[in-house]
Amino acid sequence: MTSKPINAEAVIIGAGPTGLFQVFELGLLGIKAHVIDSLPHPGGQCTELYPEKPIYDIPALPICGAQELIDRLRKQIEPFGATFHLGEETVSLKKEPSGRFEIHTAAGTRFDAGAVIIAAGVGSFQPRRLGIPEIDRFEGHRIHYKVSSAARFHERRLVVFGGGDSALDWTLNLCPKATQLTLVHRRAEFRAAPASVARMRELEAAGTLRFLQGLPHALRTSGEDLLGIEVKGSDGEVHVLEADDLLVFFGLAPKLGPIAEWGLELDKKAIRVDTQRFQTSIPGVFAIGDINTYPGKKKLILSGFHEAALAAFAVQNYLYPAKKQFLQYTTTSPVMHQRLGVSD
Repeated sequence: MTSKPINAEAVIIGAGPTGLFQVFELGLLGIKAHVIDSLPHPGGQCTELYPEKPIYDIPALPICGAQELIDRLRKQIEPFGATFHLGEETVSLKKEPSGRFEIHTAAGTRFDAGAVIIAAGVGSFQPRRLGIPEIDRFEGHRIHYKVSSAARFHERRLVVFGGGDSALDWTLNLCPKATQLTLVHRRAEFRAAPASVARMRELEAAGTLRFLQGLPHALRTSGEDLLGIEVKGSDGEVHVLEADDLLVFFGLAPKLGPIAEWGLELDKKAIRVDTQRFQTSIPGVFAIGDINTYPGKKKLILSGFHEAALAAFAVQNYLYPAKKQFLQYTTTSPVMHQRLGVSD
């Protein structure tokens, strides 16, 4: 446990693209931020779920990979010297009589913060697991809910579960490198991109991979070793599939986690905010990005960037209410240039 809390002007909870851009917008106003994220690296969904996926709606970037976007944002915020606290889940947030905030993380780090911006996406993600016995014995080493390194699965017998983009993308990626690969989905229809489904059907027709319509039924094990899995097909038969690894892409279930206990006004699993300041029901606590809700809300990275810009001015006003605010432009403002570390 940290003996003394860290004094911070602003604490941002969440290091996804919106949280990173919040660092930038606060930095332009001369406010330094500490950033907390439960993941071991910045990037949020972009890094964790689809790092290689292209994004087409970032202004001035006709096409940008998700991880590339995070790398660009991290480069953009370098002048502002934000302090990152990664691999730490924020477990409590309490407003003090002084108007400041006491924040605790699961790692024992404490903060005394002037303002808080919640940019936690849709909360913490938990994979939807295989609903059969004994899976906990093999999760993380033989049963996988994400692919951190494709090379890990080369020359392996694979069974992939799911019918969305992740399942089809990894099926197509790993099929040429695996010893054998079977794709299992509960329906004949898929949620994935039509082009991916068409390519999978081509590989199935060529005998390169096998597709089986059905549901996971039971693991096949021998002592501590995983031998494969039984799948109950749509035909009612139980099919035995030998496998070295099972890749499960049933999607991720978002959970608010500790945020739900902080006394914020919620609408289902989102935090209510106003659209002038993006302030929550607790003055001094702001919420931006997918975690918030308001009339007309659109869950887009672009919208989160807009919210971060307005929230930055609201944070400045909350921290320094007597300070007169000026809208300055990065193209012409000497103050902005100084903060950005660029020469006039």
